[in-house]
Amino acid sequence: MPWKETNVMSERKDFIKRVRKENANMSQLCKEYQISRKTGYKWLKRYREEGIAGLIDRSRRPRHFPRQTPKETEQAVIGVRKEHPTWGGRKIHARLKRLGHDDVPSPSTITRVLARNGYIDPEEAKKHKPYQRFEMEYPNQLWQMDFKGYFEIQGQQCHPLTVLDDHSRYLVGLRVCHNERRDTVKAHLTDIFREYGLPDAFLVDNGPPWGGIGAQPYYTRLNTWMFRLDINVIHSSPGHPQTLGKDERLHRTVDADVIEEGSFDGFQDCQYQFNTWRYIYNYERPHEALAMDVPASRYSPSKRKFPERLPAINYPSEDVVRNVRQGGRIAFQGKVFRVGKAFAGFPVAIRPTLTDGEFNVYFCKQKIKTLSVLM
Repeated sequence: MPWKETNVMSERKDFIKRVRKENANMSQLCKEYQISRKTGYKWLKRYREEGIAGLIDRSRRPRHFPRQTPKETEQAVIGVRKEHPTWGGRKIHARLKRLGHDDVPSPSTITRVLARNGYIDPEEAKKHKPYQRFEMEYPNQLWQMDFKGYFEIQGQQCHPLTVLDDHSRYLVGLRVCHNERRDTVKAHLTDIFREYGLPDAFLVDNGPPWGGIGAQPYYTRLNTWMFRLDINVIHSSPGHPQTLGKDERLHRTVDADVIEEGSFDGFQDCQYQFNTWRYIYNYERPHEALAMDVPASRYSPSKRKFPERLPAINYPSEDVVRNVRQGGRIAFQGKVFRVGKAFAGFPVAIRPTLTDGEFNVYFCKQKIKTLSVLM
């Protein structure tokens, strides 16, 4: 039986991925997938001409209907779809209007055009509906940051780092990383800060290098660097990765548009393709949550410039200041308290709260701990 009926598209994608590898044996692969060589070359030809869209079964319905969308309009729709194989009716509608086309058909008509020409499954299209999510009031109020999850390039792990503005969905950073270490992230963030300025806050998960195992919140040296830049760090609730929903949704888009579609000749080529796609995402790709605007239409760089030298740590004269010892401990009122290894070697400020015997500990402007001297 040719292909596996349970997931035809998955089988075809896997076949194309393998047949495009160097020294691939077409005859052997066709035998393995139980298809003829003629069929194998047909799908390879369609893929080369149309990308992933060429692997979809073409409609056998009649090609001529009364009141059908004009041929030139269909060609414009299909042209955008070929350029962006994952876009649906709403995005293509917005893109054609932005390009200045006259009499742009409705998103539902565009969906029918795509289905009629074999680019999408009409039943699958019904599942996708506009959605709305909470967002910050202005750009750079909050950035979301996470690693997408690694994939391999020529036998080496690639860890894409994504940095997304919460208000505009503008992708300020999509960076190729060889690992997920603090120094790697810090170097990329430094480049991003120099280009776009500083955000007010970061939303991150609880994994390294911005979190870790231990009492929550768990601070790292990357956090202390951002605190010194006057950037608040917000850790998502443990066990609730959906808090980073916008970044998680972005990761699925990166997978579909770039990683699954691409073939990378090393890390440098991967970064080049990431940069090319990031421009499309920010300046050309309409976004449902932005009323089909593009992210760049709602984003502007931060007015808070990146300082090449970190500012000194100073506290008001009324604060009690303690230097954090190795191991992350301080001494206060005859007791020893743990505030975190990330702050070792730095001064922290202790301020009383409205509750007797309780004090808050601050590093720069960030509250990092509440102490109780009555316990």
